[in-house]
Amino acid sequence: MPFPRAQAFDSNAHWSTLIEQYDAVIYLGPEGLLSQHPQLTETFATVAQIDQRVGKQVVLVHAAAAPGQRLVIAPTGPLERDYDDVRRYADAAEKAIRVACDAGSRRPALVVVKPDSLSQYQHAAQVAFLAACQALWQPLEARERLVEAEIEPVEFIGMQGVTEDEANWLNAVEEGRRLARDLCGTNPERMSAIRFAEYCVEAFKDVPVQVEVLGPEDNIQQTYPLLFSVARASMDVARHHPRVVRLHYKPEGTVKQTLLFAGKGVVYDTGGADLKTDGHMAGMSRDKGGAAAVAGFVKTVGRLAPKGLEVIAELGLVRNSIGADALVADEIIRCHAGVDVRIGNTDAEGRLVLADLLSHLREDALQREHVELFSIATLTGHAARAVGPYTALVSNGPAHAQGKATRLSAIGDNFGDPCEISRSRREDFAFVAPRSAADDVLSSNNAASAVTARGHQFPQAFLTIASGLDKHGINSQHPLAYTHIDIAGSGVQGGDWQHGKPSGAPVLCLAARYLLD
Repeated sequence: MPFPRAQAFDSNAHWSTLIEQYDAVIYLGPEGLLSQHPQLTETFATVAQIDQRVGKQVVLVHAAAAPGQRLVIAPTGPLERDYDDVRRYADAAEKAIRVACDAGSRRPALVVVKPDSLSQYQHAAQVAFLAACQALWQPLEARERLVEAEIEPVEFIGMQGVTEDEANWLNAVEEGRRLARDLCGTNPERMSAIRFAEYCVEAFKDVPVQVEVLGPEDNIQQTYPLLFSVARASMDVARHHPRVVRLHYKPEGTVKQTLLFAGKGVVYDTGGADLKTDGHMAGMSRDKGGAAAVAGFVKTVGRLAPKGLEVIAELGLVRNSIGADALVADEIIRCHAGVDVRIGNTDAEGRLVLADLLSHLREDALQREHVELFSIATLTGHAARAVGPYTALVSNGPAHAQGKATRLSAIGDNFGDPCEISRSRREDFAFVAPRSAADDVLSSNNAASAVTARGHQFPQAFLTIASGLDKHGINSQHPLAYTHIDIAGSGVQGGDWQHGKPSGAPVLCLAARYLLD
């Protein structure tokens, strides 16, 4: 899985020392700092006389002394307004790397100029590199169909002022994000549940992560009954059979903290018996973005092999098909946690998949100390409507009391992978309360989440009950911190689920939170 590697070089290096190794130099920063940069002042002033775009737009200019004689000047725009953040550098980096690549650069050097007085830009270089990699990524099917080196020609990106350790961390994070994009961004046949699992087995061969794959032959109908109910209509087609992938990274020595992840991997979502209409089925091959993100984060963990941190993940991989044996609304299914679930709408299938996974992970959590549980999913249109391009965090009582989402959100802001914080409240539990003595919880209402009040919050209440985590609240004998992460708004760029590039969110945010010393 080649991708442009970050390569550290001396922060005091002059252009003349970079000529043999690099073939372009890219400067990122606000206009004022770029125009005053010691190595850029004269060129900036000269070019600005004939090109009024300099300092306003990304421009490529000829510079005889620069590596490859290519100089890209990429202004970030203003940085000091209340609403500016480090994504200004990400935006500039994406534009700049495309210009450099189109001009023929294969080994650009990146110089990030940031204001020392503004702490929110301390990680601007890391954000710029990862944004450049996002811009350069091409879909897995394209790389398999065409010549990979031709459509992704950039070999590495030099990073000024970044240490070797920081470069290694960046490469591990990008490797995870790339895996997440590959898994999420593929069509439903190339990345069916079976092939998704196979891709994971191959992807984790070179890292210390144990991979276990379970299929129908492993009795998942009994051990993951809600998940299997979603997959029921796909069972007549062998290549569409469901899978559960379990990933386990266990460090050498003492475990000080354990993270447990459930990932929604609906490889195609027709809506089931509550069939999607009016063109809303297009893009539903990306409904596996949660499982993809979890796999990506675990890949980063395996590559960095941190001490003291254990990570366990379960990915639920199913196709929500329509057919004679399809799940229908009004069914009551007893889930892994022993809770009777009444189905409200078969297009609310992701929470069914996650509930069984979380119940299994709950059992893992009860055998360990210092644990945190997460579910990650492209779960609701309401999250995309409510918070736009941001990741939505919904915490249970213990996680809220411990400030888990607040910490994750603050770190996400600093690394350009931002989140919005939501709360789980009594109305959410009332919303999914049973309407009769025949069941214990209602999976959903029968309206679209985007037009339902608290449409991305109440599913967390369902997940809490259906997984058994409601027995581990803040006042229980064994509280368990649980945060639901909805990436319906952040999982692809521009909100275009059919054609937009998968973003890999929230791999970066999680890596910055748990994998940086």
